[in-house]
Amino acid sequence: MTDALKEGMKLSAMAADGKFYPATVVTISEAKKRAKKPVKVHFTGYEDSEDLWLGLDDLKFKGKATAKAKAEPKAKASKSKGDGGANALAMMKSYKGCVLAEYVWLDLKQTPRSKTMTMTTRPTKVEDLRIWNYDGSSTEQADGHNSEVLLYPRAIFNDPFRGAPHVLVLAEAINAWDKEPSAGNSRAECAKIMEKYAALDPWFGIEQEYTLMKPAKIGETPKVPFGFNDDGSEPAPQGPYYCGAGYGLAIGRPVADEHYKKCLQAGVKIAGINAEVMPGQWEFQIGPCRGIEMGDHLVMSRYIMLRVTESHGCICSFSPKPAEGDWNGAGCHTNFSVKPMREDGGYDVIIKVCEAFGKVAAEHIKEYGEGNDKRLTGKHETCDINTFKYGVANRGASIRIPREAEANGKGYMEDRRPAANCDPYRVTCRIMKTTGECLAP
Repeated sequence: MTDALKEGMKLSAMAADGKFYPATVVTISEAKKRAKKPVKVHFTGYEDSEDLWLGLDDLKFKGKATAKAKAEPKAKASKSKGDGGANALAMMKSYKGCVLAEYVWLDLKQTPRSKTMTMTTRPTKVEDLRIWNYDGSSTEQADGHNSEVLLYPRAIFNDPFRGAPHVLVLAEAINAWDKEPSAGNSRAECAKIMEKYAALDPWFGIEQEYTLMKPAKIGETPKVPFGFNDDGSEPAPQGPYYCGAGYGLAIGRPVADEHYKKCLQAGVKIAGINAEVMPGQWEFQIGPCRGIEMGDHLVMSRYIMLRVTESHGCICSFSPKPAEGDWNGAGCHTNFSVKPMREDGGYDVIIKVCEAFGKVAAEHIKEYGEGNDKRLTGKHETCDINTFKYGVANRGASIRIPREAEANGKGYMEDRRPAANCDPYRVTCRIMKTTGECLAP
C-alpha cells in the first residue's frame, strides 16, 4: 500500500487522541524497523517536533480504499469515541494518551487566566467540552462565601505550546448562583449585539500595540521599557525604530516572531507584525474577523503573548502610555466595515457612520480603555480625547478613512481611539451598536 503514497502528499493522519487531522507525508521508510509504522507525517499548523511515524491504518488518503481492498479485503474501519468525562477517566488505568485542554478566560480587570483539564479525547467542537468552574474570589469576580464561577466553552484553538492533540479553550465566565455573566464578562453583551445586527455582516481588524518592559519586583508594575538603556538613561529619540532592523533597533524581535508563529499554530487569525515607534514597542494585527470572533481571537492572541514572554525575561505591557515623555503611546486601532460599506456606493455609508460616531463620541471613549487620556493628547499621531474628527489618510484624526476607500468608493474605516488595554468585546460592541442604529431602516 505504500506505493499509493508519495512524499509531500496531503492526507489525514491519526494523532495521539485517536482522531484524524490534516497532515503531509514527510518520509516513507522501507527499513525493517519501520515495517509497522513506515510513514512519517507532519501535522498542519504544528512544529516539526510533533511529527509522527504512523502505520497505514493511521492514515486516510485518496485511493486508500482500493489499495487496502487488494491487500486486506476483510479489514474493518475503527470508530473513535468522544470525550468520556470524569466517569471514563475514573475507569482508566492510565491517562497516557489523554488530551490536555487549557481553559482561558478573563478576570475582572480583563487579564487572561487559565487552568488545565485532562480529557479522554480531543474535542472537535465546543459542544464536546465540559462546563468547568473556578474560584471567583481569587479573580475579583465573587465573594469568598459564594465563590464558584462557571466556565462555558466558546471557542477551540490548537495548543501551540504543548502541541497536538492538545487544545486551548476560550471560555466565558458565568455566575454559578444565577447563571448571569460574571463581573468582567463583556462577551455576553457583545454576542447579543452581533447577533442583532448579523445581517450587516460586520468585519473587524485590530492592530494591537504592546510594549516589552524590563521586569520589576514581583507584584509591581514595570516602569522601564525593554528598549531603554540599562543605566536608566533614555535611548535616542524615536524615528529609526519603526519597522527597523538590526541590533539596537528591532528590540524584542524574538518575542514578536515567536508569538506570530504560536498564533498561526493555534489557528488565531493573525495577519502581520511590525516594530513600532518606541524602542521595545511592537504591534500585531488580528483579522479580518467577523462579528464576535474578533474579541475571541484578540483575547487568545494576548494570552499567547503573555505565555511567550514567560521564557524571554520581559513583561508585555498593554498600557496606553507605558513611558512618560516624548514617546508614542500604545493603541488598538480598530478597522471596521459592514456589508453596505464594502459594496458599490459604500463610501457614502462610511461617511454616514462617521457622522453618527461623532454624535456619541463621549460614549465611545468610555468603552475604549483606561488611561487613554494620557495617550490621546493630539500629539504622537493621535486626536485629542475631547475632539472628534474624521478624514481621509489622516492619522491625526479620530477616524481615518483609507485613501483606497475614497478612490474605490467603498471599503472600511479605522477608529484610532481604542487604547492598547481596551476590552475588544466592549469596543466592537459599541462600534456595532452605533453603526446598527445609524443604518437601521
